Amino acid sequence: MLGGHLTKRYEDSSNSVIRCLGTDGGRLTMPDGKIFISRALTAVVLALATALSGCGGGAGPVDVSDLPRGMVNSGYPKPHDYPIHGIDVSKFQGDIDWNAVASSGVQFAWIKATEGGDRADAHFQANWTGAKAAGVPRGAYHFVYWCRSPMEEMAFFEQNAPVEDDALPPVLDVEATPTSPTCHRHLTQSGATADMKVMLEEMERHYGKRPIIYTTVDFYEAILSDGAFSDYPIWVRSTKHHPAVKYGSRAWAFWQYQSDGQTPGINGNVDRDVFYGTKVQWDAFLREQPSGPRQPTIQRALVQQLAAPEAAPAPQSATQQAAAAQQADDQQPAASDASNQEQ
Repeated sequence: MLGGHLTKRYEDSSNSVIRCLGTDGGRLTMPDGKIFISRALTAVVLALATALSGCGGGAGPVDVSDLPRGMVNSGYPKPHDYPIHGIDVSKFQGDIDWNAVASSGVQFAWIKATEGGDRADAHFQANWTGAKAAGVPRGAYHFVYWCRSPMEEMAFFEQNAPVEDDALPPVLDVEATPTSPTCHRHLTQSGATADMKVMLEEMERHYGKRPIIYTTVDFYEAILSDGAFSDYPIWVRSTKHHPAVKYGSRAWAFWQYQSDGQTPGINGNVDRDVFYGTKVQWDAFLREQPSGPRQPTIQRALVQQLAAPEAAPAPQSATQQAAAAQQADDQQPAASDASNQEQ
């Protein structure tokens, strides 16, 4: 956090640039079209969320000194209230010691594979194989360049990111790129969502898993805040506030909460992320990953977060853990489903 701005590094098709996004003072009002939940309905949804996931309760005492630099203290859960932490990396992290990363407690990693239709991340293959060898669950992401054909971009992503049953779902990274020297396209909601639809559907067809959308506050407010692609899991960037402050009632699966984190095995800063749920829910997420309208674990996230966005995931009793594990097993797709689709 520097001078009240969020700094986000990205590449376009021919240049690496630094982009600063201005903050908006932390509005708490929800934009038009967001879901309003009455007190009565909230109680019902909270009860349903508890029944489905065994999660409830509030966050414990918060030590402000433990917060990432620049993060606002509020009544919402803090990153350390979530048990499943990970990182996202690209060539900017250089050579990574993945065994050291795994030993530090990192539980997942998103790895940049491609950008646009002609730029592969120079460290993708080393990161992809290194993370797997160290036992870190990992997924590949594609950064969208808005002046390229969607199918051309997907063809390039598919050439670089392998289809592997144990990989996390692919990620479509959608951000505004107003300072790009090579792409001067003015993004409209209809145009951007049309391109995203093509890419998301192709990702799912090729990898057999429902893709995840990564987005930033400015892109979300301009393109996705009316509920577009609400049937896809979303990974949100918010380094100053809990996602509920900036993304309203949108249920999130992953939260990028810090851009200047430190992790053993990585020289310099790295983005840090959390998964929304408990260890049991994370294990279920790793097992299920089906193709289709919504993953069971993400469906529970929607109910849980709408009911109590201010509540952190709570540890489960042994009985709750066993019930959740059995429910996840019952919801697993058959072996002949998406993971075995012909490519």
